[in-house]
Amino acid sequence: MTDIMDVLKRSDLMSRVKSSDTEPELRVRRLLHALGYRFRLHPSNLPGKPDIVLPRYRTAIFVHGCFWHSHRGCAAAKRPQSNMDFWNGKLDANMARDKRKAQQLRARGWRVVVVWECEVSARKKLPPKLTSLLTGEPNGSYGS
Repeated sequence: MTDIMDVLKRSDLMSRVKSSDTEPELRVRRLLHALGYRFRLHPSNLPGKPDIVLPRYRTAIFVHGCFWHSHRGCAAAKRPQSNMDFWNGKLDANMARDKRKAQQLRARGWRVVVVWECEVSARKKLPPKLTSLLTGEPNGSYGS
């Protein structure tokens, strides 16, 4: 299957994909703020520049897009059928980098939380997940 867009149109479209201040990230930030938590954004002194950092809780939060970070079992993470070598390499490299950066943060004593784009749309699930995480109560898996 070939791309339906020419190279210039595809390049223009891809250049508009944001890496920070995405809608899912903004939703998580608003929820945390509403719950009374204060945080830092994208600190360059931590591996992977986490999207949200709660220094008081030594917690780094990554808000991952399901497609770009290959969320297992999520329909939005379906890999393209065109230019498969490129996309498989790109998405596999993203997953490897995510794992490596999470390990580096844990080695520094940080708790790493991954919030998936699809979880943010399920608004009823997200606040209890974040609250239980920050209070230390068990409530499921928080890794990638």
